[in-house]
Amino acid sequence: MTAPEIHREEFIHLVDLTHERALVAWGAFFFERQPSGRWEIVDDDRLPELVGRTTCIGEGAEPFGTATVQLLDLDGTVAAEASTDDRTWVWVDGLRPDTDYRYRVVVDGQEWAGGELWDWVPSERGGADLQAAGRRYDLRVRTWPHPDTPTPPVRFAAIGDYGVGIRADSESSRRQRRIADVVETLVAEHDVRFVLSLGDNVYQGEDGRVDQEGGGEDDDWYSSFFQPYRLAIARVPVFPAIGNHDSADAEGSDDRAQMEDNFHIRERFHHGFETASVSPGLFYRLRYGADLVLACLDTSLDTEDERIHRYFQAPEHQDWLAATFAPSGRRWVIPFSHHPLYTAGPDHELDAEMQDALLPLFARAGVRLVLSGHEHNFQVSEADGRCYVVSGASGQLDEKVPSRFEEAHTTAWGAQAHLLLVEVDGPQVRVTPVSGLLPGGLLHRMTALTPRNEIVEPPIVVRND
Repeated sequence: MTAPEIHREEFIHLVDLTHERALVAWGAFFFERQPSGRWEIVDDDRLPELVGRTTCIGEGAEPFGTATVQLLDLDGTVAAEASTDDRTWVWVDGLRPDTDYRYRVVVDGQEWAGGELWDWVPSERGGADLQAAGRRYDLRVRTWPHPDTPTPPVRFAAIGDYGVGIRADSESSRRQRRIADVVETLVAEHDVRFVLSLGDNVYQGEDGRVDQEGGGEDDDWYSSFFQPYRLAIARVPVFPAIGNHDSADAEGSDDRAQMEDNFHIRERFHHGFETASVSPGLFYRLRYGADLVLACLDTSLDTEDERIHRYFQAPEHQDWLAATFAPSGRRWVIPFSHHPLYTAGPDHELDAEMQDALLPLFARAGVRLVLSGHEHNFQVSEADGRCYVVSGASGQLDEKVPSRFEEAHTTAWGAQAHLLLVEVDGPQVRVTPVSGLLPGGLLHRMTALTPRNEIVEPPIVVRND
């Protein structure tokens, strides 16, 4: 019997970043040539048989060899480095705040992913296939400002309900690919410094969903996360929220273990940091300079604790919530989560549990902007001096017209695939939905509608004077 033809495609992931350190990971996905000539990703269950491994990527992956990550000043001098021979990630310490670096990953003396990249791209035969794509990694990073210095103007992106996968020849696949191209352009050309995930990072494949993906194995994550965003996630970190399709809320199995592994949640947030509260649930806050705090809230169901219904109701998280939303004098505290507090529909209703638990905290902390996903469209609600933006259409999309505009205090909405470009500049935040790229790589800024069908041009401006 002829041995199968196997291709190993190497990946690099800038998992986390602060003003003084970076968490860099590396891994690979494996593909088998089919009799038709097409490539198919090797399922996790067949990895031991075909390549002698059990994992591809993530915090728990077995090593590929002795590895060193070097961060270089722009003149090529090694500024900091770290090595390991028992895992596929390292923290690199000793970096300077708000500084540009290049970096490289070397495994057993060879530069990891140093050549031409093979990507899942449209094929002349129809659909898509794995091909040499003429692209290479551009491994650059800029550290965050020191947390005690005034926050400089900063841009970040937010994507929600995106993980439908790009391998199938379907409209949802094309939507995710189109928005992923926007993410890549924002990072490469518009100085976007990080990405917030608003949840539903990988969807299951039943009932017509793309790729038959459940999110519980590494191979599920190839076309939903690592492939479409590969160049962007090598340069900026992604900070995830948990969605109902990442847990047991909407699926037959809870994918949190795989979420924790591929986003390195345990290493980033499970070390007793005052900034995080985990297990059960995922709550953490980030400081970008002295004036901007981003707070991730886990709004999913707790299916194991009979005392509570939602994770944010758990006694274990009340101290974290109180500290995160205490009056601090910081100009911007921006919560982000999967489920929205306000939505006009068409598929979901106002969330009374979230409103009861969180609105008093938001009021105490002076919150002016709240980001969420879950509803597969774009919505803006304004209530009690706060702006609530729903962005749940970076892969999924529902084009039905919402019906509860008045109840949700809706001022704008739209039914197009998009992401959010968020620009924080002193007392002002500009939120721009971007639906794609125009010729020449220009951003296609998405207009919205009022409940009376009047056009709303971006950006949405929120002030905190």
